[in-house]
Amino acid sequence: MELIDGNKISREILDEVKTEVAGLDGGRPCVAFIRVGEDPASVSYVKKKDRVARELGIESRLNVLPETVSQEALFDLIDGFNADPAVSGILIQSPLPGHLDELAAFRRVRPGKDVDGFHTVNLGLLCQEDDAGFVACTPAGILELLRRSSVSLAGKHVVVLGRSLIVGKPVALLAVQKKDWANATVTVCHSRTANLPDVTRRADVLIAAIGKAGFVTGDMVKDGAVVIDVGINRVPDDSRKSGYRLTGDVEFDSVSPKTAKITPVPGGVGPMTVAMLMKNTVKAFRRQHEV
Repeated sequence: MELIDGNKISREILDEVKTEVAGLDGGRPCVAFIRVGEDPASVSYVKKKDRVARELGIESRLNVLPETVSQEALFDLIDGFNADPAVSGILIQSPLPGHLDELAAFRRVRPGKDVDGFHTVNLGLLCQEDDAGFVACTPAGILELLRRSSVSLAGKHVVVLGRSLIVGKPVALLAVQKKDWANATVTVCHSRTANLPDVTRRADVLIAAIGKAGFVTGDMVKDGAVVIDVGINRVPDDSRKSGYRLTGDVEFDSVSPKTAKITPVPGGVGPMTVAMLMKNTVKAFRRQHEV
């Protein structure tokens, strides 16, 4: 079993981005973060993204709205960033409070500034295998993690556990593309899939993004599979100062001995999401300034 080190690979990408940013002419990229409320996980995620952006020389604008903000006020903030030529990319931290229409907020962002890759236009471009759009950061990070870990998907059976717009559907679309680093046969599973363990056991590469701690157990994985654990779940743990511990969607102790390669949680997919966000922000800057 080989542990795929997302921290190491993401650092390589961030070093590449930092060098690229330093060589840009005509200003520097800028990413605007929008966070609604004080959800601890969202606070932590946005804080890390803000810090990494600044370390790379990317300007960061952090905007925090109250939990009770109206849809109209959220749209007004998004519209302001859409119109601001100094802003390269816009990221709305999800999930949003229940009274807000999250999809409508994603669609309000101009496609050319949608560095999270959630706009209908960018998802459509992904379906058409058109590199003009932006790919959602976590799915893009998963494919990059596999490429840089020398895992070829060509001809392999990839099973995606989860069908969200943020991870499951985009990563399936990426893996099935007619490209050298893809060309996989893809099965998408979810909570209504019959005989789920029978399906996951056929996976050469299993991508778990179902959002349930320890859901994938050893009997659900075949020997020699590559397992990518996308889940980040906070499990109560009184022995920790924080009162919780982070765990993935995969029961690591029972699954890892059967795998050829596996990602840990934390330190696997999570850092890759941040790295791909930075790459998208620089890409947006280049497009807007024709650099």
